[in-house]
Amino acid sequence: MNSKKDSYAARTRAKSIGVMVVLVILTIICILPIWILFVNSTRQSQDIINNGLSIIPSNYFIKNIKETMHLNEIGKITYSAWIGYRNSFIITACATVLTVFFASLTAYGLVVYDFKASGIAYTFILAVMMVPVQVTSVGFVTFMGKMGLTDTYWPLILPAIAAPAVVFYMRQYMKSSFPLDIVEAARIDGTGEFRTFLTIGLPLMKPAIGVQAIFAFIANWNNFYTPSMILISRNFKQYTMPMMVQSILTNDKLADLGVRYTSIILSILPIIIIYCLLSRTIVDGVAEGGVKE
Repeated sequence: MNSKKDSYAARTRAKSIGVMVVLVILTIICILPIWILFVNSTRQSQDIINNGLSIIPSNYFIKNIKETMHLNEIGKITYSAWIGYRNSFIITACATVLTVFFASLTAYGLVVYDFKASGIAYTFILAVMMVPVQVTSVGFVTFMGKMGLTDTYWPLILPAIAAPAVVFYMRQYMKSSFPLDIVEAARIDGTGEFRTFLTIGLPLMKPAIGVQAIFAFIANWNNFYTPSMILISRNFKQYTMPMMVQSILTNDKLADLGVRYTSIILSILPIIIIYCLLSRTIVDGVAEGGVKE
């Protein structure tokens, strides 16, 4: 009997060790590119050229940051981290709020209200989710041009209202853990439908909202494709952070590789900080929302 228990314990221990080894390897694979990017931002350009790959940071990080921040002032290139941060934050914050609010509202309607077209509406949302952005980009830009909205932030913010992938996730979350009885109780008490959504629905959906807010923030912050199509005049003061970085990476007059890597680090720094602070929310929310119907 003891031998069976010992054998089972040994197999369990070996399995746990195997899983841990795989997870450590995957973690290294995910973190290593970011770490190399950071290390290169702390090195001199000539050192990067001569020595190539390194995983040990150098001591030129502050110097590279100062040079990156003053690129526009010294006339090397049209780049300003502060302008990029400001514009990206305006677009990202507004788009994220619209995405999570209207996606939550749509999912709430699909789950709480039992109407005949709910299945058709949900199927249509899934169909829209499968259409690549590139397919509709030409028509979208043409439409925005006819409406006179090019070179404005409105086409980068308002389309965030329609986020089918977020609706799908929110609906799955509500199907698995949202109590419909509490909505019925609120109706019996005379609470209006929209007020019920605001005071009961949103608080109960907070874990899923937190997860999707983070994902929406990252997606909008990193978005280069749509701003590059809408901001056609290339006004420097309208550039988002990805456009600022692109202006550095494609400029052949700037040969300082340390500054190039530093500009990339500055562009991804906000999303790294947000992800590190709210990583537990992501794990918990994905686990709760991933329950099958």
